[in-house]
Amino acid sequence: MYIFLNDRMVKEADACVSVYDHGFLYGDGIYETMRSYEGVVFMLDRHIDRLWLSASLIKLRLPGRGFLRDAIYETIEANGLSDAYVRITVSRGRGPFGLDPGLCREPTIVVIARKFKEYPAAYYQKGTEVILARTRRNLVEAIDPRIKSLNFLNNILAKTEAVDRGAYEAIMMNKDGYIAEGTVSNIFFVRDSRLCTPSSEVGILEGITREVVLTVAKANGTEVVEGMFRPEDIFPAQEVFLTNTTGEVMPVSRFEHVSYGVGATTRHLHGLYRAEVSLYLEEAKRAGS
Repeated sequence: MYIFLNDRMVKEADACVSVYDHGFLYGDGIYETMRSYEGVVFMLDRHIDRLWLSASLIKLRLPGRGFLRDAIYETIEANGLSDAYVRITVSRGRGPFGLDPGLCREPTIVVIARKFKEYPAAYYQKGTEVILARTRRNLVEAIDPRIKSLNFLNNILAKTEAVDRGAYEAIMMNKDGYIAEGTVSNIFFVRDSRLCTPSSEVGILEGITREVVLTVAKANGTEVVEGMFRPEDIFPAQEVFLTNTTGEVMPVSRFEHVSYGVGATTRHLHGLYRAEVSLYLEEAKRAGS
């Protein structure tokens, strides 16, 4: 396996980061995860834009977008991959102890690509179980939710709750008790023929898969509501599903004490999402991407 490290491709065994790296010492850095279909990274420019936004919000210098794009594709190709999981991580870099970002001269850039492993078919056929976490989402006033940060302890604590209870995912609320998001996913529900999802005002990371689902839903005449919802607003729903880059549109079969079927809207939106992927791949291949 080959890893892109800073400015070159290296073997996995040689892909070493300093113990003085501020990403390791303080969680000072950002990342993006992407999915490659048939050698094409879906919504790559959008992912790079979001990485750029995260970097700007923490005042982290990035190389040019072209450099990042090339590094991602070089890593996929070096590993002989087609359908791949891709992660780009950028930390503040190596520097002496201390929180001052100016202590680090250059960021550390790592791109990892590995063969994509499909989720179990049962997740889509029967749905997954999720819980309502006791762990609350970080305060918006403390950490801007638009930053896809290496400091993931908030989400890890919630995920631990899910693991302890035998669930696939944990849904977090914000400090005011409004549903925010999962540890690695956005949440949607269908109620009274309307597609509902928490708005950015609640304090969520607005997922790129979430954006695509909202776009295709609106384009196909579905009434969409982005709002502020409490758990009791979701429990009576007819359908619930999660979205993220790797899982796409994943139905929920149980949320706490309430069970749900895998409904027609969830299946339809997943189909529309895959159609968007196919269209994107066709256009990218025509353009020679």
